[in-house]
Amino acid sequence: MRWTPGGRSRNLEDRRGSGMGIKLGGVGVVILLVLSLLTGRNLFEETDTGDVAGGTSGLSAQDSAREEPTVQFVSFVLDDAQQSYARLVNEAGGEYHDADLVLFRGAVQSGCGMAQSAMGPFYCPLDEKVYLDLGFFDELRDRFGAPGDFAEAYVIAHELGHHVQHLLGTDAQVREAQERDPQNANEYSVRLELQADCYAGVWGNTTARRDILEPGDVDEGLGAAASVGDDRIQRQTEGTVHPESFTHGSAAQRAAWLRRGLESGRLEACDTFGGE
Repeated sequence: MRWTPGGRSRNLEDRRGSGMGIKLGGVGVVILLVLSLLTGRNLFEETDTGDVAGGTSGLSAQDSAREEPTVQFVSFVLDDAQQSYARLVNEAGGEYHDADLVLFRGAVQSGCGMAQSAMGPFYCPLDEKVYLDLGFFDELRDRFGAPGDFAEAYVIAHELGHHVQHLLGTDAQVREAQERDPQNANEYSVRLELQADCYAGVWGNTTARRDILEPGDVDEGLGAAASVGDDRIQRQTEGTVHPESFTHGSAAQRAAWLRRGLESGRLEACDTFGGE
């Protein structure tokens, strides 16, 4: 991708160097457990407990310097994607406001609860923030075989696509549908994720028209989308595939919907609930 480093986005929240706070020994864990039982509150979530959550103790100056170019790239994608989404959402009759993106290491407290890096990047609608451990980009390259800057940009644009869904009320409609029809809850989840893939493609279309994409970028994005398909992940981790348990869609579906967004450049082309 053609981009110029330009500092950090005002919507970027860097928690990589904060650690996870209090280190609890065995006695401390017992005390916190007893207090949780007595008060009826989960004090493990309310207390900054690094060792329990598997958090890190901080970010070294060397690691910070090494990751800074990636941080600035994330900032560029974050701002560029949100500018495009804002225009598209407003044209669709909605009202867009920016999401924040939180960088973390190891584990993080989000508005949706405690989360760890193993969960991968995610969007929390309760605090309207995207959470990202930069180590996922290494995993995307090394484990999933999907290198490249546009592969990384696709991940960010996908999560911001969930913010678009939140602002348009799509995620709330899906939750209601899942409550009414719990047997098909996974299918609703798949359709929501595929729509976020398509929205990422819509943003990609805007970058192509502004000559930001370079040769090979589209292939990088499509490769990334396919690499995180449920079938590929299940085959890699379990050696078998269980379509009934899919929550994000197959490799073919994810790549197809990303491509649809790339080719159309329109949010309305991303009707995954009515389309195949």
